[in-house]
Amino acid sequence: MALAIIIMAAGKGTRMQSDLPKVLHLANGRPLIEYVLDTASTLDPDKTILIVGHQAELVVKATSRYYLTAARQEPQLGTGHAIMQAETHLSNFDGEVLILSGDAPLVNPDTLRELITFHRSKNGAATVLTAELHDPTGYGRIIRQESGDSVLKIVEQKDASKEELSVREINSGVYVFNARLLFDALAKINTNNAQNEYYLTDVFGVCFQSGRQVYAFKTDNPDEILGINTPEQLLDAERLLLQKMKKNPITE
Repeated sequence: MALAIIIMAAGKGTRMQSDLPKVLHLANGRPLIEYVLDTASTLDPDKTILIVGHQAELVVKATSRYYLTAARQEPQLGTGHAIMQAETHLSNFDGEVLILSGDAPLVNPDTLRELITFHRSKNGAATVLTAELHDPTGYGRIIRQESGDSVLKIVEQKDASKEELSVREINSGVYVFNARLLFDALAKINTNNAQNEYYLTDVFGVCFQSGRQVYAFKTDNPDEILGINTPEQLLDAERLLLQKMKKNPITE
């Protein structure tokens, strides 16, 4: 089965206290996006699409040694809008789409391989990579069916009931979709929300409403799904990346 990878790298990263695109901040001397692209390349995708926006030229230049296609998101109208920009590059693509974030450098290739294999075994519309956190504050919660791997809904913290807030399984922001179902669903979402943006997670609501199955695959290592939004989180990521490289050095 063919595989395309979309990496979201359009954000400014306001909380990083810098005008530099978030994905170009350095962790142990390397831009964050390089870690994600190195991981993506180990999966041998048929196509890799990088969604760029804030200071797009800088991001394109910094990633020029990688074999990828850059798609510009301008203006930036949310995560769903970001993925919409890849549609023209995948108009004839029949396979699966793996969605990664350019500011989440710790995800393991083996985990992604397991996620893709799991998704293919279920033959659903989508599979979400999840993790269980001791403190899930701020994350969207994964509400599963009473038994099994099927997801009932994904609820953002601000919309969660007291019972849902007690759930510690969270949405990592890493997904595998059937490509055709993904873009069909994206065409049905809207900006009727507080941010007036297209949310990628609204795609799951479209899937649920149409009776399509969405599954959850939980990693045993919650560190690998951590994204970077602040200088403090960048320091944490540097430490974890050093530990990871010592265990699994990458050979060019």
